[in-house]
Amino acid sequence: MADGRAITAAAARYVGDDKIPGLVALAARGDEVLVSALGTLAIGGPPVQPDSIFRIASTSKPVTAVATLALIQEGLLALDEPVGRLLPELAEPAVLRRPDGPLTDTVPARRAITVRDLLTFTFGFGMVAEMFASGEPWPVVLAAEELDLSAIGPPEPARQPDPDTWIARLGSLPFLAQPGERWMYNTGASVLGVLLARAAGRPFPEVLSSRIFEPLGMTDTGFWAADTSRLATSYRAAPGGLEVWDPPDGAWSRPPAFADGAAGLVSTVADLLALARMFLRGGDPVLTADSVRAMTTDQLTAEQKARGGLGADFFDGTSWSFCQAVHDNGSFGWDGGLGTSWLVHPAHDLAVIVLTQRMWDGPSLPQVHRDVQAAAYAELT
Repeated sequence: MADGRAITAAAARYVGDDKIPGLVALAARGDEVLVSALGTLAIGGPPVQPDSIFRIASTSKPVTAVATLALIQEGLLALDEPVGRLLPELAEPAVLRRPDGPLTDTVPARRAITVRDLLTFTFGFGMVAEMFASGEPWPVVLAAEELDLSAIGPPEPARQPDPDTWIARLGSLPFLAQPGERWMYNTGASVLGVLLARAAGRPFPEVLSSRIFEPLGMTDTGFWAADTSRLATSYRAAPGGLEVWDPPDGAWSRPPAFADGAAGLVSTVADLLALARMFLRGGDPVLTADSVRAMTTDQLTAEQKARGGLGADFFDGTSWSFCQAVHDNGSFGWDGGLGTSWLVHPAHDLAVIVLTQRMWDGPSLPQVHRDVQAAAYAELT
């Protein structure tokens, strides 16, 4: 029987007021669950507990995909239907001739955007490596920022407008690529939240609650923390140490105007384990086995991968299914830039979850997550 000491030791090296103030690491195989809660919820604050709440940022994306497939199973959506039926704002997008070109230099979209395009992040709008390497901000990036879409960069729930306004503003912009042409990160999951609300006739948070959170007992997952005493302070690196990026009474302490399916959720390790076990047990009671298979297999073409990614080596050993990565070794999951990771490996019946409150310093998964994952594999497999 594993005792979790290796996982705790792997995490403890990174915990400190000038590193990561606090974290919760969980590794589970079958019914065996190991949890380590280290450090404090804030510098000088109370200790982290196993049920502490963290902003999970882009680890929200697989949750949004699960809800999408649940509505497809119900017949409220079809995977390859044009989204214009429910999102007329995106029915006839204009596309930039050059992604870094002027907003007026466009051509019509060659085909309609489909639900599949949103799930695979190939609908034509999102983050690409080139926009961050550019010496001058691209006009479309500046326009998206002026419209408060928060589609490019960290989540900002206090800025985003209501869903109808958000989707209308997105639809007013030209897209960066033709539908289906290339993989572009993030925004597809934000659009899905608006689409699902309209398909179900209920606000997106209620769609997630009824289709996922209630069936799986995910009582602490949502777009805001009702109990802010359990919510970790969010930090980012600054000269001389760390600075507060979002306090417990900040942007995630109240319901947002826009429930962002790309990066808006808070959660706990127990809730994310429930999501992982849903996949490991074949999808019941949320998804069918076919839906689980779709979410855990490569859904991109070689051409889409050749022109996509968040760096030259992004697709080395990794591809993309529906709102999450799939790896050549059979594992899958996705991480959040505010400090989280969620990894599931069916061949080992293994789930590894690491929640921290330190924003990533760069585009790559921080080493603490890699070390905890390695320790979990060593200790449990």
